[in-house]
Amino acid sequence: MILWGPPGTGKTTLARLFATNSDAHWIAISAVLAGVKDVRAAIEEAKAESPRQTVLFVDEVHRFNKAQQDAFLPHVESGMLTLIGATTENPAFEVNSALLSRTRVYVLHRLESHHIEEIARRALTVADKPLTFTDDGLALLIGIADGDARRALNTIEAALRLDTNELNVDAIEHAAGQSFRQFDKGGDAFYDQISALHKAIRGSDPDASLYWFTRMVDGGCDPLYVARRLVRIATEDIGTADPRCLQLAIAARDAYHHLGSPEGELALAETVLYFASVPKSNAVEVAYERAKEFVRSQPSHPVPLRFRNAPTALAKSLGHGDGYRYAHDEDDAFAAGERYFPDEMPDQQFYFPSERGVEKQIKTRMSKLRALNQRDRH
Repeated sequence: MILWGPPGTGKTTLARLFATNSDAHWIAISAVLAGVKDVRAAIEEAKAESPRQTVLFVDEVHRFNKAQQDAFLPHVESGMLTLIGATTENPAFEVNSALLSRTRVYVLHRLESHHIEEIARRALTVADKPLTFTDDGLALLIGIADGDARRALNTIEAALRLDTNELNVDAIEHAAGQSFRQFDKGGDAFYDQISALHKAIRGSDPDASLYWFTRMVDGGCDPLYVARRLVRIATEDIGTADPRCLQLAIAARDAYHHLGSPEGELALAETVLYFASVPKSNAVEVAYERAKEFVRSQPSHPVPLRFRNAPTALAKSLGHGDGYRYAHDEDDAFAAGERYFPDEMPDQQFYFPSERGVEKQIKTRMSKLRALNQRDRH
């Protein structure tokens, strides 16, 4: 089986319980440190224990490469080894299909506040000296743990070395030192939180958007990563409903480059709040996807002669530029009736502005220009 969950949710503890309660021989290796040699040594150890069952616990199992997996898979299939893997990463993405097909995946969720409280109170019953929590101290411990039981127990263990029998706010802060909330700069937590930020902005919730931005920065995320995502949001989710947003995203990125942390983060926070507050439109993204699909399905029609560049006498003699209507010389700077698609294909419409923000004005103007085209083409 594979136990998948965030740090401190009991993956190793559960594996040990399985082995103990089945009276199995226990072997533990780390996929970060182990090589094929270590895997083979574990197999030989399991053979020596036969017929007693062996549980092979592999921490960070997603770090195993193909050669390491190939070394023990036959023994897992034969039943000599019972494999229990632990990972903080999504096994569907990180574990090879050959291993994944031979296991069952169990998802462990982050512990809730009442779970941490129960574990903390149990820990005091086996402490080397009498300890009690104040209400504020326990609340702080739960916040520092952030769903990680190991972090809570480590803090209590450090508190045992203090000259106090009361775990108040000062004692917990002293025992914990500097702590960071759960944030994996390259794993599932990272992408889940940036996804939540993106969706909160798209959903026009400035307060939730600011919350997720602050969570990421508080957890150690590089603010420039958020800045890059804001550039994407400006084009993907706001687009021409408020064309200023792309400029604002780039300006916020440059402001952070110039000021650094923490002052530069305020520019990003301002941009997050503004983006969440303005009208939204994905008309640009939809139009671009329509255009790509259309272009792939069509032959490469030549550019009409009237639109071709004529920088040389030869180009002019071949008719390049003949008949081109210079829009600025026409009424309202619009050459009514002109066609800009290849002559061999009919007109297409990819861009459909919404009724939101600046796009409402764009839609009104484009409707007027299309009416002028229809009038002058008949």
